[in-house]
Amino acid sequence: MTGTAHPPRLPGRPRSQEVDVAILGAALDLLIERGASETSIEQVAQRAGVTRATVYRRFPDKTALLIQAIESVHQDHAPDALEWPDLDHMLDHWATYLSDPRNRRMLRRLYGAVDDYPELLRAYRDSHGGRRAVAEHATLRRSREHGRLPRDRDLNVVQEMLSGAVLHHLGAYADTEGADSVRGYFLAILRQVGCRIS
Repeated sequence: MTGTAHPPRLPGRPRSQEVDVAILGAALDLLIERGASETSIEQVAQRAGVTRATVYRRFPDKTALLIQAIESVHQDHAPDALEWPDLDHMLDHWATYLSDPRNRRMLRRLYGAVDDYPELLRAYRDSHGGRRAVAEHATLRRSREHGRLPRDRDLNVVQEMLSGAVLHHLGAYADTEGADSVRGYFLAILRQVGCRIS
């Protein structure tokens, strides 16, 4: 017998990328709308238009599904996706992100679930937050080197202040705040640490 042997075909139909996208999208939508504790595999399946078995073939449980859903929208594929040339570009990016009501609700859901589902916030930080923090620190350092921040400022403290300001804004300001308003909020904070605003 001649010819190339073919590997045996695995049982079952091949996974559909469209189904994967539908499941992850439904999971993220429900997380934002209802929170982790009020989201179920059954609800995700109904929203995605698939069976529960289809979801379970891909994800062992709800937590694994929600983690993948968070990671799927926060993986920045471009190497320079979180590199800002200066403070103005960083603040523009923050303002755009935080003026989107969906992003705001998602962040509140993640922080609100920290006691019952700490893996969700960890997934967000691992897929997005860690690299963002490095980029933020680099931008602040360049701003200090170029004289926009006083040289005696502790950049770690400034960064912690800005992170706390994000959480405060999520809880204290309306989701209808526009990007200009959000940017102004951060500029006011930076002025208090001696930042020269262009």
